[in-house]
Amino acid sequence: MEKQIDPRILRTRKLIMDAFIELTKKTDFNHITIGDITSAATVNRATFYNHFFDKYDLLEKVLRESVMREVLQEVSMHEVINEETIKSIFISIIKFHTSVGNQCQRSYEAFTPQIETIFKKELQAFFSEWAGRQSSNQNRIELETFAVMLSWSLYGAAMYWMQNRSTQPEDYVKKILHKLNLE
Repeated sequence: MEKQIDPRILRTRKLIMDAFIELTKKTDFNHITIGDITSAATVNRATFYNHFFDKYDLLEKVLRESVMREVLQEVSMHEVINEETIKSIFISIIKFHTSVGNQCQRSYEAFTPQIETIFKKELQAFFSEWAGRQSSNQNRIELETFAVMLSWSLYGAAMYWMQNRSTQPEDYVKKILHKLNLE
């Protein structure tokens, strides 16, 4: 039987995370202190440290849960990797970055390295699992290489599009797929 987590622990964790998110909307991440977070969450420092190692750990967990919820939920609905899956993931990456950038303008730049790391890791895990299900007889290293190349290139293409925005994102990813002959 799976051990259930005490609802009070979940509530306190959510309080801290929500307070942190609200602070990042008003204050640059580098200027947010643990005291600011605990004050906004109405918890003491010891409670904060029971849940998170430091504000960087909190940032990683907030971003990871956001990525999991907003993007990977969309990704996991796809049974196969095809043009629609790639487009969907590409658009999800852009939507997530746009949302975080709009909500946390003051801290967005501080978040981008963590967002990139989390995206690449989570997408790689998804593609690796998918490839393993589809090609169980392939070498594990080949499957991991496929997962790394696809996750990193998709993330990189989305970031490139965000910086240049020459066409609609759907058209951009379609052109890329056409060039790669994946259509």
